[in-house]
Amino acid sequence: MAEGFADQRWPVVLHHGDVTLRPMRHRDAGDWEQVRRHNAGWLRPWEATLPQHATPGPQTYGSLIRHLNRQARQGRMLPWLIIYQPEQHSRSSRPVLAGQLTVSGIVGGSAASAQIGYWVDQRWAGRGLVPTAVAMAMDYCFDVLRLHRIEVAIRPENARSLRVVEKLGFRPEGLRPRYLHIDGDWRDHLIFALNSDEVGDGMINRWELTRNQDQQAVPGSEPAEGA
Repeated sequence: MAEGFADQRWPVVLHHGDVTLRPMRHRDAGDWEQVRRHNAGWLRPWEATLPQHATPGPQTYGSLIRHLNRQARQGRMLPWLIIYQPEQHSRSSRPVLAGQLTVSGIVGGSAASAQIGYWVDQRWAGRGLVPTAVAMAMDYCFDVLRLHRIEVAIRPENARSLRVVEKLGFRPEGLRPRYLHIDGDWRDHLIFALNSDEVGDGMINRWELTRNQDQQAVPGSEPAEGA
């Protein structure tokens, strides 16, 4: 158990503008499986895989939810869906499941740190969903869980995801060779991190300032997004 964090009540739901982070539900099964199926090729190069002889993880959607919620209640992770409202002020528009964001490896003590991973439906890439979701998650980790450090590991070839950490002002920390098993093999990853004392007024405020500056630089345009 991640000591000191198990008393943070799960489920946790976060909102900012047209983006919501919330836990997976059993009734999300159809939407989740459809999004994953439609994005199989888009996500495959960046997806975690298991090395030979590793113990298999959950094999069904139901067992996945049970596993993630158990880990969340124990304070080990924060497994969220990214929910997007395409037309926030239209009553006829329906919120859509647009991706996932997971805060994992949560530890307390002298480390007080965690890692963030994410993916987004290709249909909604370029709308600022992932930077918004990452900023929300980090503000929660820093302000509520009182973590000190958040880390993101990205393959050097993943230009879209590199744009996310660039926009949010992450500090590059270098290359870890053959760091994670991705798409069938051990892959190099670039490491980016931020400490709580580096974010000033918070990550959402930082991201909104960056987004506003981008939009003013190119009037009428939506800033290009990373992952």
